[in-house]
Amino acid sequence: MSRITINAPEAPGYDTVLSAQALDFVAGLHETFAGRLGALMAKRGNRSAEMNDGTLPRFTPDYAAVRADRTWQVAGSLDAPGLEDRRVELAGPVTEPEIVAALNSQAKVFIADFEDSTSPTWANILGGQHALYLAVRDRLPGVSNRNQPTIGMRPRGWHLPEKHLTFTNSDGEQTPAIGALVDFGLYFFHNAKHLIDGGTGPYFYLPKLESSLEARLWNQIFVWAQDQMGIPQGTIRATVHIETIAAAFHMEEILWELRDHCAGLQAAGWDYLFSVVKNLRHSTEFILPDRDRLTNSLPLMKAFTDRLVWTCHRRGAHAIGTMTNLMTSHPDEGFVAAEFARMREDKAREAWQGFDGTWVADPGLVPAALAVYYAALGEQPHQLENMRPDVRVCADHLLDITGLEPVVTEEGVRVNIRVAIGYLNEWLGGNGNVALENLLEDVSTAEISRSQIWQWIHHEVTLDNGQQVTRQLVERYLGEELALIELTPADHVTEAVEIFRASALTEEFPEFLTVPAYTEHLVDRVAKDAVTAA
Repeated sequence: MSRITINAPEAPGYDTVLSAQALDFVAGLHETFAGRLGALMAKRGNRSAEMNDGTLPRFTPDYAAVRADRTWQVAGSLDAPGLEDRRVELAGPVTEPEIVAALNSQAKVFIADFEDSTSPTWANILGGQHALYLAVRDRLPGVSNRNQPTIGMRPRGWHLPEKHLTFTNSDGEQTPAIGALVDFGLYFFHNAKHLIDGGTGPYFYLPKLESSLEARLWNQIFVWAQDQMGIPQGTIRATVHIETIAAAFHMEEILWELRDHCAGLQAAGWDYLFSVVKNLRHSTEFILPDRDRLTNSLPLMKAFTDRLVWTCHRRGAHAIGTMTNLMTSHPDEGFVAAEFARMREDKAREAWQGFDGTWVADPGLVPAALAVYYAALGEQPHQLENMRPDVRVCADHLLDITGLEPVVTEEGVRVNIRVAIGYLNEWLGGNGNVALENLLEDVSTAEISRSQIWQWIHHEVTLDNGQQVTRQLVERYLGEELALIELTPADHVTEAVEIFRASALTEEFPEFLTVPAYTEHLVDRVAKDAVTAA
């Protein structure tokens, strides 16, 4: 029988979260699905290589009949208790204080995010699972809200391992556990029945999917997990983040593969733009300008979000809008007021497009976002009936670079350096949701920052001041920015710079900076003697 070995010290919640029964469940997930995932990740790599060789993504003919069939619908959210009204969803880290603040907010849904806004230290992963275990049972200290948000959970992406757990298969081969299966498995095993008894259900948000086959795998996992726990099929509901250029061409197919468990799709803007750079990085046509010029009003982004709403509503799925990561605490009140006005404008545009809800990153943003969606929807909890018959988005529209004039400035390069280094410094210290450059940043903005610098160097972009972007120029700016940082003993700037150089200044382009950053640099205290369970 397969086994899970724990390579980490005890921490709060250890005995509760890592029970023998729970680890049996996680081991079963690995035994059943790890091989299938490996094959899909190989396909993902082949697809990425094709795009980098100049093959632009297109709608696959394999699902033409599925797209043409107007009769099928997804399970949706309307019979999923607590997901009927999703007009503002709050996503955030899984530290106990952050979970308490989220559950005390006015958000309709709280997404406990084990992915982009959580640094995957052992203390954060284990502590987050334990805090959710208590929250689901109304035992989390500090939660006083009688009208708590519905809890959803976002596991890590397929590409991320969990190095503190080792999986041994039936042939005796040992590999690091798969982060997504660990996160999903522990949460589902401990909480699914309690959530159902409490009047909601096990709801998940699936990141970084790139194809319908990856959605099919999640559906197979859901079927297996419900059978193992004796829970009726279709109880799980999942919302898929469309945050890769490949997935934008598989939206309907993803809904189809997850149709018995699907609640909707969410538009993830920064990750989507990172995916554009990553997968089309060798094309001079897709050189992105300074980050502050990348807005949802660009044709490429409007086509993406319009098609998402159109796709969701014709299939009975909720369409959830993009993240707002403004800071609510800032010494300049005028700056805050202007940023809130900009947010309200963005959310009003989303509601006009037909979105049923939106995402924010700070509890302080919830009331303003709610006000916009109440003004647009009234007491109606969604606008699924808005079929957007005006939308005619084809493949060329999803790749429309109109407005992406590659204006790159010295300050744009410097901002990206500061964001990448500043974020990695905090992430290595255990903080995944970081205030930088007047925004709350997560992994997605660190990824777009370093990938843009790689792209600008690779294509020898000329700045608006006439200088050419080279490794030497970026190194000079990096040195000047580092000279302004007041280091403390707790900082991890040296490691952050090493990761930045390895992900932005090398000839090859690492697919994700978090993989080497996690496996090689994110240091936890590890027990000398592994504890074996399951």
